[in-house]
Amino acid sequence: MNNDLLSSLMPLVVLFAIFYFLIIRPQQKQQKEHKAMLEALSKGDKIVTSGGLIVEIVKVEETFLTVKNIDATTMRIARTFISSKWEDA
Repeated sequence: MNNDLLSSLMPLVVLFAIFYFLIIRPQQKQQKEHKAMLEALSKGDKIVTSGGLIVEIVKVEETFLTVKNIDATTMRIARTFISSKWEDA
């Protein structure tokens, strides 16, 4: 009986381990890197918003950033809408 229970649960354990290492762990790592990038933003950095705008940071606040567009107009954007930091190639 014990052996049957163990052999029937083994595929589920293996499946969960594969699921964890292929999906959950990389996603947690990506979230951690994104959070670190958001915390490291400073005045003068260029960012890409989730809408695709490339803007320059003018002022850093706790939950918002004041940014300058290419035509020098300023706007406030929530940190949650920042997709990535723009690196000029």
